[in-house]
Amino acid sequence: MRIAVVALGKIGLPLAVQFADAGHEVVGVDISDELVSLVNEGKEPFPGEARLQEKLSELVPEGRLRATTDYAEAIPGADAVVIVVPLFVNDATWEPDFGWMDSATASLAEHLTAGTLVSYETTLPVGTTRSRWKPLIEKISALREGVDFHLVFSPERVLTGRVFEDLRKYPKLIGGLSEAGARRARDFYEAVLQFDDRPDLPRPNGVWDLGSAEAAELAKLAETTYRDVNIALANQFALFADTVGIDIYKVIEASNSQPYSHIHRPGIAVGGHCIPVYPRLYLSTDGEAEVVRAARKLNASMPERFVQQAESLLGGLSQQRVVVLGASYRGGVKETAFSGVFPTVEALKARGAEVTVHDPLYSDAELRDLGFTGYHFGEPVDLVIIQADHSDYSAVGPADLPGVKLVIDGRNITDAGLWSGVPRLVVGAGGASEFPRA
Repeated sequence: MRIAVVALGKIGLPLAVQFADAGHEVVGVDISDELVSLVNEGKEPFPGEARLQEKLSELVPEGRLRATTDYAEAIPGADAVVIVVPLFVNDATWEPDFGWMDSATASLAEHLTAGTLVSYETTLPVGTTRSRWKPLIEKISALREGVDFHLVFSPERVLTGRVFEDLRKYPKLIGGLSEAGARRARDFYEAVLQFDDRPDLPRPNGVWDLGSAEAAELAKLAETTYRDVNIALANQFALFADTVGIDIYKVIEASNSQPYSHIHRPGIAVGGHCIPVYPRLYLSTDGEAEVVRAARKLNASMPERFVQQAESLLGGLSQQRVVVLGASYRGGVKETAFSGVFPTVEALKARGAEVTVHDPLYSDAELRDLGFTGYHFGEPVDLVIIQADHSDYSAVGPADLPGVKLVIDGRNITDAGLWSGVPRLVVGAGGASEFPRA
């Protein structure tokens, strides 16, 4: 097959590589000249994706994968077009911002030819594929969906850093606007993906047809919103546990020993491209989902709550030297999308603190580009807030942070034995150690 992939980001490029590695001719489209040039040179444009460079080094010289900024070069004659363009959410209104996706859809529609399967993998509000993309593509292309081309929704279900592994591990969900479109999507994804044996699943791993685009859209929103709501519940339990001197981690471990309990872990922030965003996409079509709304608000409030605790315990933060450990949204991943570092630093600066940031995956220059001043172990500091669970931080102790008066561990990653004599607060662990209880 000849396949076009629209948007070569941290999901789109590995997808394009996967399709080419399965033996197909793949053309990737992206608006970035620099990214396109790097791909055509066989160089990974972003680090951290397992096996990506290895596969690029093989596929690009063989001519199985190339990139372009020109839709006219990629779309005409394609057997399938896969769209992975980002969808943003307005921070103030929580409404989706379709700007980039509308533009990409219009561009592909201008060059769409008959017989093409169009698959959206970007997570969408329920109903978007049918009510927004179908009429837009038909209007611009003058082609009829279900007759001249087929349109489906098939959500990506992978994490950056392990895309190729996850593509094999999880069922590929599809939902068409017609039975014929669903059959085309099944044939396509079975031709480009391979699946691990999963005896734990209720049916064989592979391509799962959910019967409609709306069902597939909701499936992706549901699985991610579940995580946000579950984390919010864990955070709620942790906040209460601190008021009564209970270690919530022991409680969660005990609760989860029963097979119907799957409580997640509390923490200072919920970051990444997915969990903070997709509940808001769900709310855009289900305004009555108060459980989802309350959970999102609670999780978003956690950085401010941690900073308030630090302010209370230290008697103020004005001119206090503070280091936030971790710019990434999660440990081991060089990605700051919706990272808790941003609201944490903002809350600290609002209280007059002198804030620096450390992350083993980022250079000082890269931290500056993010708006932060880099910290180096050994420099004097008053307060430490651990925001990301990088494995390096499990071995950090007072000797690395001269003068430290308080450590707030937002990820429960530090070794209590290393912090003897220094006040240490872990959310849900029963309150700050070394501080007298009221």
